[in-house]
Amino acid sequence: MKQSLHLKDIRWHTLLAIALIHAGVLLAPFTFTWKALAVAVFLYWLTGCLGITLGYHRFFTHRSFTASKWLAYPLAVCGLLAGQGSLISWVSAHRKHHQFADQEGDPHSPRDGFFWAHMGWLFKKCDLNDPAVRQRYVPDLAKDPFFLWLDKIDWIVIIAFAVLLYAWGGMPFLVWGFFVRMTVLYHSTWFVNSATHRWGYKTFRVNDDSRNLWWVSLLAFGEGWHNNHHAFQSSARHGLRWWEFDLTYLTIRLFAFFGLATRINDAAP
Repeated sequence: MKQSLHLKDIRWHTLLAIALIHAGVLLAPFTFTWKALAVAVFLYWLTGCLGITLGYHRFFTHRSFTASKWLAYPLAVCGLLAGQGSLISWVSAHRKHHQFADQEGDPHSPRDGFFWAHMGWLFKKCDLNDPAVRQRYVPDLAKDPFFLWLDKIDWIVIIAFAVLLYAWGGMPFLVWGFFVRMTVLYHSTWFVNSATHRWGYKTFRVNDDSRNLWWVSLLAFGEGWHNNHHAFQSSARHGLRWWEFDLTYLTIRLFAFFGLATRINDAAP
């Protein structure tokens, strides 16, 4: 059944928040400094690579390696600062996506339209915050008091971080380190849901439309090797061929070198 947006079903607070963040990018040409750009690039890596792809996705969602709470808790905070929702809500949606990939029940399949998969699904009221649904998809996370606390204060943390950036470097740091960085990271992550289920090449036969797409991998730290990921979902390594560069996997290996990551799943053909 094709999913669509209707006025009565819209999550207005999410729509307005994301629209405001995008609107802030309009100030970018008037606030550019090299320091602000450096802050944006660093935070893009911190919140995107460490927070979303390594933390939210490969560690918390798929448990592709083992780490102590000394690493897990900072990763959860880094992911929260990406502005893509709390750890519990993000993992719940992604685990449901894998259960119903490109079938009825998938929260964001391009079979319901490219815009729907890219960002439209975020604006529709859904059951992912229902306690019963969370107990089904994230029982491991829902019993941790720290993750439950982050789930309750997610936007408070993000707004406080924006204030901190402004206090640190004025409008340039706020515009580039917050609005520009978050907007680019939003679309980089969303392209994994939309573009890599529409374009690219397939290495493995899977029961969905996932594909490997090089430019999404560059933007999203290796997440664009999406067909590989759907074939080996619990693998920490998404880039399986020599040219499939996967910065997130290299970072996990770096953590392992320092004893911060163990039991790394390197599942490969």
